[in-house]
Amino acid sequence: MSQVAAHATRTTPSEQEIASAAEKLGRISAAYTSKVVGQERLRVSLLVGLLAGGHVLLESVPGLAKTTAATTLAEAVQASFKRIQCTPDLLPSDITGNQIYDAQTAEFRTVLGPVHANFVLLDEINRSSAKTQSAMLEAMQEHQTTIGGEVHRLPEPFLVIATQNPIEQEGTYELPEAQMDRFLLKEIVEYPSPAEEAEILSRIDSGILASGSSIDAVVSTRELLELQDIASRIYVDPVVRNYIVQLIYVTREPAQYIGEDLARYVKYGASPRASIAFLQAARALALLSGRSYVTPDDVRGLRHLVLRHRVLLNFEAEADGVRSEQIIDAIFGAVPTP
Repeated sequence: MSQVAAHATRTTPSEQEIASAAEKLGRISAAYTSKVVGQERLRVSLLVGLLAGGHVLLESVPGLAKTTAATTLAEAVQASFKRIQCTPDLLPSDITGNQIYDAQTAEFRTVLGPVHANFVLLDEINRSSAKTQSAMLEAMQEHQTTIGGEVHRLPEPFLVIATQNPIEQEGTYELPEAQMDRFLLKEIVEYPSPAEEAEILSRIDSGILASGSSIDAVVSTRELLELQDIASRIYVDPVVRNYIVQLIYVTREPAQYIGEDLARYVKYGASPRASIAFLQAARALALLSGRSYVTPDDVRGLRHLVLRHRVLLNFEAEADGVRSEQIIDAIFGAVPTP
């Protein structure tokens, strides 16, 4: 069967499938909120990445529950989890694995690295060198690693959650554009509200957030793969597809749509990966909303998550205090919503 014919046989999820997915996603969300206070945007971003099979980049100051959120999500779906603390002396083999000589057998044996897990948290990814960062490209894109010429497949599902600290620049290495583009979404994690911070203190006193405490799995990895399959079959109307394509085109030719005053800050527009990201993420967001179809509002709601790390601004924008979100909002304002 050709790829076109195979695609044609994929049917839109039934009402029963949508209802079943909503029930499972509700269980995952409840497990998340049992450990993580607030951070609703982070929950949605992680679930969208999980359903779409894409990786998520988180940017925030330390101490905002990024690690807690990642571990809780992994526990909720009965998945293996590994955390990698990135440092300047971290080697690519420390992530992917290496071949070690066994003196007893006089042979080399392969030891797989921590990237071989369902959930991988790369903590402070911008502290690792460019060479080490590039070691993740194959894993993130191809879901495999190559050690000593031998290919090792990664477990499915596979999700990379990377964090970076925006306030410390000493001893850090800026992520290359090629790797940034591999992340489906980029979320900026904000401080909790006073009420949420008070709740965090209460949970610490009650022992809920004690070190070593865990939650019971609420879905299996097999059920998660079924959720990903349902998400991939969410219907996207040609009108919505054209809307996505037009938006991405405007990021590349901004002057004639948003004016020279703003367009002069844009260094590069988004690649076709942005269109693919919108398609995948919008399907996941629609499923989270209990729908079997994507709406233009799904696309609009994802605009910052999908484009803030793909619409690259120049030094002039940084000097003038212009943020990528301002450019993205101007682009969405210039393209009529269907």
